[in-house]
Amino acid sequence: MTADLPTYLTTKEMADLLRVKERKIYDLAAAGEIPHSRATGKLLFPREVVLAWIENASEAPTGEGTRPAVILGSHDPLLEWALRESGSGLAAFFDGSLDGLDRFEQLEGVAAGLHMIQDEGWNTELVSRRFRFRPVVLAEWAWRDRGIIVSPGNPLGIGSIADLASKRMVLRQPQAGSQHLMERLFAEAGIPVPQGAPVARDEREAALAVLDGRADAAFGLAASARQFKLDFVPVCEERFDLLVSRRDWFEGPFQALIAFTRTPAFADMARTLGGYRVDGIWTPRFNGA
Repeated sequence: MTADLPTYLTTKEMADLLRVKERKIYDLAAAGEIPHSRATGKLLFPREVVLAWIENASEAPTGEGTRPAVILGSHDPLLEWALRESGSGLAAFFDGSLDGLDRFEQLEGVAAGLHMIQDEGWNTELVSRRFRFRPVVLAEWAWRDRGIIVSPGNPLGIGSIADLASKRMVLRQPQAGSQHLMERLFAEAGIPVPQGAPVARDEREAALAVLDGRADAAFGLAASARQFKLDFVPVCEERFDLLVSRRDWFEGPFQALIAFTRTPAFADMARTLGGYRVDGIWTPRFNGA
């Protein structure tokens, strides 16, 4: 699990690991309270020794503890359905990818769903930067078709992101991965993000805003458009992952969810919802310390 980590950690990496300021690391080293070595005047911290020190020091700030059986983060219709049908006992609190990561870091749930666009692709860069020294795993859930949800028959003839200029849009909360992606695509198309537009807090609400006429279009999922018999203009395929506490991965509730995703009922629902590829489900995308 630690093969990708450096053999020796720098002061900054050590501070990130313990979630303290670098000044605190210097103080700990000076007091001889933390294993370290000094090469050419530079503090270095042997990875394996440091990890063992954290494991054995009851007061070391590892940031891990008992987590409630809750899935945090971004809303996904297939995941929401699977949590109910699996009998896992896992609850859900969906309020955006970044909100989920913050709550996960504060031990408010066993996992967090996210679909954050990064320069290298989806999710991994953000998670590795923030959780590289934590006992977590980032696992693929599904690839999802994302695009523009419009009224039946697409009466305004919307065919691309550029066509959304001056249209009545529904937005998402700032913590939502879809909002970050939409803003990036709007910038690439050279059009401004609408100001003062209604905000939907999940994929269902975004589609409903189009259905009831509050918006001309929403940047949402093919599955949501299909659920409400709306039209859909595809824009991209995104990867939705789950960041999971490694300890909770092996506990009964999460194992029940994993087992359910291997049943014909799960595969059937993915096809019924539409816009999903789940052939790579549970593929590891990142492992922390």
